[in-house]
Formats: sequence, C-alpha cells, structure tokens
Amino acid sequence: MSGMRSYGDPCGVARGLDIIGERWALLVVRDLLLGPRRFNDLLGGLPGVSPNVLSQRLRQLTEHGVVHRRDLGPPTRVHLYELTEWGRALEPILLQFGRWGSHSPQLPDGALGIDSLLLSIKASFDPARAPELAGTYAFHIDADTYLADVADETVRIRRGTAPDHPDAALSTDIDTLRAVCGQEITLTAAVESGALRLSGDEDGRRRLTDLLLAPFTPAPEPATP
Repeated sequence: MSGMRSYGDPCGVARGLDIIGERWALLVVRDLLLGPRRFNDLLGGLPGVSPNVLSQRLRQLTEHGVVHRRDLGPPTRVHLYELTEWGRALEPILLQFGRWGSHSPQLPDGALGIDSLLLSIKASFDPARAPELAGTYAFHIDADTYLADVADETVRIRRGTAPDHPDAALSTDIDTLRAVCGQEITLTAAVESGALRLSGDEDGRRRLTDLLLAPFTPAPEPATP
C-alpha cells in the first residue's frame, strides 16, 4: 500500500488513522464531499500541498477504497476523483470534527475555501429550521455551480448543474462571498455594488440568504434578568 506506515494497532481508531491519518488526506476527502473534482481543482483548493504529495494521497486513498478515479476517456482524457460509498461515510465524522476544530483559539491566516464555506452550512444546519428553509437553491461562485436542497430535516449540497427554476440563485465571486460571510461587508452592500446578484422571488431570496449566513451569524446575547 504505497509504503504507508501502520500503527500496528487493531483498534478501529488506529486502523482508521492508518488510512486517513497522513497529512492532507482528510482535506482531500473534505474537498470531495461536495462531488467529483479534477486533480488540478484539488490542487488549487489545497494551498501548500505539492503535486507530488497530492498524487501520493490520492493513490493511497484509492488503494484503500476511499476514493475512486473515473476516467472520462477521449476526447477529454480527464480524470475525475470522487469518494466511494465508504469514503462518503466519512462526512458526518468530518462535519463533527469541523465543529470541534472551529472552537480552536488559533485562527490561521489562510482564506476559507468555497468547499469549506459551504460545508459550514451543513455542519451548522438546524433540522428544526428545515420547514421554513425548504427549497432548492443555486450558488454560482466564479465558474462553479453548487446546489443546495433543503428537505426532510436535512440540507444536501453538491457541485452540479443548476435546475431550470431554482427557488433562488446567488451569483458572485469567492472573494465577495468570503467578505459577506465574514461580515466585512453586508449582503445589501454587495448587491448594491453589483458584486453579488440574487434572483428568485422575495421569499426564495430570503430563504437562500438565511441558509447561507446562518453559520456566520452570532447567536443573540441572552436576556439579562
């Protein structure tokens, strides 16, 4: 298995770390949670990883059955990497780990990637709000499209092609989206400047923005007695 070291411990935790414990491995899985990606897309979304290391991690994860490489064949000759069913089972673990890690007092200087930003919606989603947020929403971020479906007390987010008539759609670039979610500018200001566009009826736009900004909205202060 590509010379990977093992803890030599039959405990499930150790066996899991034998598979995904190498540096960058879990972040590769994170960036595949929303759908298949090409090698260069993964490389661009993981600042600091070298092409050689990324190739090694993808090969190791593929050998262990976590990732599958799909060859599209001629004329494109594009290779897509996607999670297997077993690999997708890591999603709740990663979301919970993300919740835990978000409380770390140390905040690195790096920018939040689009996959991480959208996964924060899944991690913080309150099932009790599903009825009021129910619908299908499209996020056009730079050249990529992401779809969010809220139904049955869950939110599903994936890369893909937007349906003909989503309840609402948002179009912007990643820098503007980061600024809005980071409360550096208001969504209203981004719309007025033309850097962000919303489409759909008023109720659909409200539900989309509530879904997007929920992870980044501070909880209200408790009332003083």
